[in-house]
Formats: sequence, structure tokens, C-alpha cells
Amino acid sequence: MHTIKSETIGQYLLNRLYEAGVGHIFGVPGDYVLGFYGLLVKSQIQHIGTTREDAAAFAADGYARCQGIGALAVTYGVGALNTLNAVAGAYAESSPVIVISGAPGVVEQRDDPLIHHRFGPFTFQREIFERVTCATVVLDDPVIAFRQIDRAIAAARQHCKPVYIEIPRDLVLVKGYPMPKVEEIAFVSDESALSEAVAETLTLMERSISPMLMAGVELHRRGLQGALIKLVERANLPVVATLTGKSVFAERHPAYLGIYEGAMSSESVRYGVEQSDLLLMLGVTLNDIDTGIFTARLDPHKMIRVAQNEVVISAHRYPRIAIADFLSALVRAVKPCRENSPAAMTATDASQFPAPNAAMTIARLMARLNQALTPDMIVVCDVGDCLFAAIDLHVHEQSEFFASSFYATMGFAVPAALGCACARPGHRTLILVGDGAFQMTGTELSTHAKLGLAPIVVVFNNGGYSTERNILEGTFNDISRWQFDRLGELFGPLKGYDAPTEVAFENAIIAALDNVSSPSIINVHLAVDDTSLAMQRLAEHLKSRVAG
Repeated sequence: MHTIKSETIGQYLLNRLYEAGVGHIFGVPGDYVLGFYGLLVKSQIQHIGTTREDAAAFAADGYARCQGIGALAVTYGVGALNTLNAVAGAYAESSPVIVISGAPGVVEQRDDPLIHHRFGPFTFQREIFERVTCATVVLDDPVIAFRQIDRAIAAARQHCKPVYIEIPRDLVLVKGYPMPKVEEIAFVSDESALSEAVAETLTLMERSISPMLMAGVELHRRGLQGALIKLVERANLPVVATLTGKSVFAERHPAYLGIYEGAMSSESVRYGVEQSDLLLMLGVTLNDIDTGIFTARLDPHKMIRVAQNEVVISAHRYPRIAIADFLSALVRAVKPCRENSPAAMTATDASQFPAPNAAMTIARLMARLNQALTPDMIVVCDVGDCLFAAIDLHVHEQSEFFASSFYATMGFAVPAALGCACARPGHRTLILVGDGAFQMTGTELSTHAKLGLAPIVVVFNNGGYSTERNILEGTFNDISRWQFDRLGELFGPLKGYDAPTEVAFENAIIAALDNVSSPSIINVHLAVDDTSLAMQRLAEHLKSRVAG
């Protein structure tokens, strides 16, 4: 440990964020956070202004998924509360986002005044954020402020969850008390339990006739994609992924079979998983989306479940085992196998695209997008049928598909793609978004344009909320018709394309791929009743719940 030099609280926070890997902070300024913004623009961290505070939080989430940590800075009350839905999503999806909120000064708060943006006791905001973060701190004491900052950042990294840091505006420029930095304490696995768990796993793998590996989202959050590929190739295991873990394993790898989500899976994937005599589940969360609204037929006696801090093999539970330690130990211990190579995933058909006079359909759209995907492309997908249709996309690289798959908040994709683009400047984003979700946060496309980014936005335009339509018909599912291809007149510079037919889409996607200087948006007209197969299966199960 070493002692740091004396700095102001605001400057120390910025320095520690930069050291943690934060190169951009997203947000909207306000008077309670302006002092911090004054330091921010002079720091090594770039400020990215967004159109709304919730968009800043979505952007920080996307940034964190690419970079390992993200941050946003907003004002007290109206600013911070506007981020709550997005922060809750980051919590549910295990994304380490640092929420920085300005606040009335310590001196101001002493007299309990009725000042703007206040909505109750000054402690209310922190108490609210306690429910959607793994740590909250208020930097109202210079003596302990530095220690609080260190602990908050360490908590975000350790737990892969958001944290909340509140800084009163009259303490931003106050010097903190120098003290030894808090070193992050790594989780230490129980060596005895680890050895036993690996040994039992190896025994079961050697006995298995039809083993299967299921990869989940926690592998991505812990940066274990490389170790996963080593295990698969060494043991020659067939692989499926959950929807929330989509692309955690390279989807064009010959061992990859597809997405498993219970009754919503393809017949071949579902059969392969549910008939397996040994299912090795790594980093899988058994939520309703990944289990197809709990339609998964998985025998717990044939499962090895490896979660963040434990391994469960049938009825045996091994606590205090980090998933990273288990995976690396298993890779070292498993015997190389070169037999029974699994069949590769079947590609969707895009033959004879574009067909003359053919209207666009979801199936043909996804097939053509598969051809358009490039190795440097990050796919960011919103909630709705675009997400379920994206099951058929085969992205090139590991972990280059991001969505709010579990929390399922609409409006995620456009701002999250902004964060991804800032974190990975050498990559291009492909945004898949429904017309309803775009209307929520699509204004962030103007920020992409301002920064000279060149995302390709594909709007699934069917005039409303397709998921809800499949559950219950009603005019409440219909939305205003936007001319998405004309948004360049408002957001510019931006190129828009109208695509009611396959020929029009072919021309649009070719032009969009060639345009690397500004955003491109393609308005894809889809029939109201055109839905993906996965959506149809999901709707049947949800419909029975609504009726019952």
C-alpha cells in the first residue's frame, strides 16, 4: 500500500475512475453537479453529453459491457431519478456502472431549506439507490471521502453491479484527507472444495455419452470467454448459449449449436440439451427468459451448475469456489478429446436475396443481416421481436451482442450502442430496434451523429408493440407512425433509407455499409402479423398466463 498526495474530492474521484478504465463519462449537466463538470472537462476523461439522463445511464451500461466499467454524472433529484430504470437494468443484468450525482451542499442542507429538485428528506435519493446498487456513498466528510470512493469502485468491479456516489456541490473542490488506498481484495476459492468439485466433474464427463455445455452471461461479465473456448476445444464439447448470454461463445465456431430457451428454442437445440446425459452449465442464470417462461425441461440430477461463488453437482454443493478458478482448473485437468465433433449451427437462408417485388419479412431480414455482419461489428439489440429474431444472427466475435435480455427494458439499444462505440472505437455498431423502442430513446442517434459515429440502425417498423399484440390485441398496442428515414432532417448528419421491399433493403444495406462518416437508419416495413418463431412460441405461453 502507498499513500496518495492531497487532492480535492472531485479530482480524486476522476483520477480513480480513469485508473479503473473509465475514459468517458456520460451525462446531462445541472447546477448541483456543475462544479464536478468543471473538473471533468479539464481531466483525462471525455464528457459525452446525452439528450436525457436515462440515455446516459444506458450508454454507461453499454460502455461497461465493453470496457468492464462505465460511469455517468447527473444532477440531484430530477437528473438522478431519471436514471433509475436504466440503473435497475444494469443491476439486474450485472453491469458495473458508476452513478455520480451532484447534491445540495452540506452547508445548504443544515437549515433544511425547500430548494429546487428536492422531493423529500435529503437522504431519500441515496435510500432509493440503495435498492438498485451494490454500494452507496455520500461524500460529505473530507476525512473519509477518498476511502469511500475506493470502496465504491472496488464494489462495482467485484460484484459487477452499479454503485451510487453522491457528492455535495460545496465539497467538490475541498481537499480530502490523504490515506492509504484501499486495495481490492480478490475472492479466494476454497482449494479443497475446488479440487473435489473438479474431480467429480471430470468423472462425470468421462462417463457421459452425450455431454453438453451451456454458456451463460456471467462468463462475459467475468471476462472468461477465452477460458471457455479453451475448455470447449480441449474437451470437444458441443455448446449452446442462453439468450442473456448470446455471443459469450463465438457463434461461428463449429462447436456452437444455438440458443437454448426452453420451448422457444429450435427443435434441434431443445432436443440436444434436454436429452443430454450431462449438462455443464457455466455462468447460467435460470430466469424466465432463458428458460422459455420456465418451459425448460432440465433434470437437476444431470446438471453441473457453476455459478459465481459455488458449484452444484446433482445433490452436492461446493461453496466458496469462484467460477474463474473452477474454469481454469477444469481446463488444466480435462483430457484432450478429438472424437465426435459436434455439428455446426444451421445458417438461415438468404438465397436469391433480393427477390423481385417481395415485401420484407423478419425471416428474410435476419438472413440478409447475417450476410452483412462483419468481424468488427457490435450488435446492440432492443427488446421486442427484434431480440427474439436476433437468435438467428451469428455474430463473428465473442461477446459482441448486447441487449437488455433479462430486465427487458425498451429503449436500451440506441443509447447503449453509443456507449459501446465510445468504448470500442475500432468497432462499428449495428442497432436492431423496434419502432416503439426507438420512439423512447431514439433521440440519442443525434449524439452518435454529433460525434461522427457511423452506426447502422435497422428499425423493425410494424406500427406498434408486437410482443403485446401477440398476447392481447388492442388499439393500445398501436403507436404513431414515424418517417424514420427522414430523421436526418432533424438529427443530421444522418442518412435515412426507406425499405418496404427486399430490393429497397438491399440497396439500403449496401449504402449503409459504405457510409462510415455518419449514422445510417433503415426503415424496414413489416406486416403487423409478421413475427419470429420464437416470439410466436413465447406469446402462446404468455397468453395463457394473461387468460388464466
